[in-house]
Amino acid sequence: MYISPPPSSFFFLQTFYEDPRYILFIHMVINDAIQLTVTITLFILSYIFYKINVSFCCSFILVAVFTTRNTPVNLAGMAIERYIAICEPFRHSQICTVRRTYMVIGLIWFICVAPDITDLFVTLATESLSFFHGSVFCLRQNVFKDPILAYKRQAFDIIYFSCVFLTLIFTYLRIMFAARAISTEKTSAQRARNTILLHGVQLAMCLLSYISPSVELVLHLIFPGRILEIRFANYLIVYILPRFLSPIIYGVRDKKFRKYFKMYLLSNSCRDKLQRVAPQHNK
Repeated sequence: MYISPPPSSFFFLQTFYEDPRYILFIHMVINDAIQLTVTITLFILSYIFYKINVSFCCSFILVAVFTTRNTPVNLAGMAIERYIAICEPFRHSQICTVRRTYMVIGLIWFICVAPDITDLFVTLATESLSFFHGSVFCLRQNVFKDPILAYKRQAFDIIYFSCVFLTLIFTYLRIMFAARAISTEKTSAQRARNTILLHGVQLAMCLLSYISPSVELVLHLIFPGRILEIRFANYLIVYILPRFLSPIIYGVRDKKFRKYFKMYLLSNSCRDKLQRVAPQHNK
């Protein structure tokens, strides 16, 4: 009995990769997957070996920093796309094209990579070659040790998160006012407003990274000798939980995504049943 090949993964359906909204969402999912993979690997290596090679550590830290910075900036891009869709519906298809969406993704990577790649150049200029052949407990402050880098990092963190916060506030208020003025698209406006609110919650959880060093310090004083356990608990709350919101926002809540996801599951279920029945027919 012939079994037809499985349908294409629903992530590659035309309705998704030609819609700027879902392109930005899938970019964020891939970005967060890379971030989680790198940081979890780094945590496991630190737990097993405690100290690892400095050059290896630099690569892991830079990828983790780039992808961590990408998340809030991507949220701002998604909020702006929703604002244009609700407040400028007739111009949305002209402004939010697929080509421009990929250009925005390239811009996101540029503005997130450019400030932090300088940490590597400063470290290469100030540290000896033997430093990169040594081993260290892999933390950002243990590798990029120049004090000026810490001040630069704080300044850029404030700039990034302030811009994203103001963008979310602006788009939320404009959509709220549009929902009151428009009588025909109130449901769409309400849904977009709730989405931006959830983005705000996601951003607030990302902001926990600001206070996490202070929280870790207090926990170290309360529970001495529990460094790795405290780091893991902090990592779970600050880095993993915010990234669980993305599938909820665009997976469970989104009608189109939910529709195709159900179709994908049903098609897989039917295919599995056919594969189980096929051997019996062949007998």
